[in-house]
Amino acid sequence: MGRYLILDLKRIGICMSKILKTVVTGAASGIGRAIAKELENRGDKLIGVDRYDSPGILGYDLADQSSRTTVIDKCLEILGTIDVLVNVAGVFIPTPITNSTLEQWRKVWQVDLEAPIELMSLALPGMLDSGFGRIVNITSVHARYGQPNCLAYDVAKAGLEAASRSAALVGADRDVLVNSVAPGFVKTAMSRNEDGIDETDTPEFITQYRESGLLPIRRSAQPAEIANSVLWLTSRQNTYLTGQVITVDGGLTSRF
Repeated sequence: MGRYLILDLKRIGICMSKILKTVVTGAASGIGRAIAKELENRGDKLIGVDRYDSPGILGYDLADQSSRTTVIDKCLEILGTIDVLVNVAGVFIPTPITNSTLEQWRKVWQVDLEAPIELMSLALPGMLDSGFGRIVNITSVHARYGQPNCLAYDVAKAGLEAASRSAALVGADRDVLVNSVAPGFVKTAMSRNEDGIDETDTPEFITQYRESGLLPIRRSAQPAEIANSVLWLTSRQNTYLTGQVITVDGGLTSRF
């Protein structure tokens, strides 16, 4: 009996030390770049995906449905397998419900909802076959809390959290764990206004969120602070957390 236990522990040790093969979308900037950096520092063999080619980045527009299969096929060709998928790529278009169109909504949904769901559906079979996988979808506090001009974005993030739970149910007994990370205010290119000023540096934001304490930590997050949560969720150390949403918002949604 002891001999078999030793052999099994050796097998587990080999599995635990295996380099993870990882794909991160939206990896050229902001939260995606911070996540890619942390996972590379961990030792992952990583491929980044974004709209344009650059060093270490595959250039594909995920709004184009045909590109999604190509992305997964190309990543499998390079990596051999996909152990970790992190869906970060996203767009935002103001969409007040009374003054926006289905066409505008779909431009958001193509990237923020349809693309990550399809990438999950394409990556999951290989993860299930290998008996290991970690998927993290970057959503938003907008999945639970709305704003007047954010119809399409709110719907996309809520839908992606629902899709994450569905995927988690499929993979749980095969060590394929699927979770969402929902940031609050983060300093990225997406948070800049048309005049180039970050929304979290405007007088309105400072008064409404920082000075009032509505945002308890009284500052926006840096992308690396979101990446820290993803680092653990995608690791082998995460063995039991799946189908959940980790909200990283400085306490924003803990009060009203």
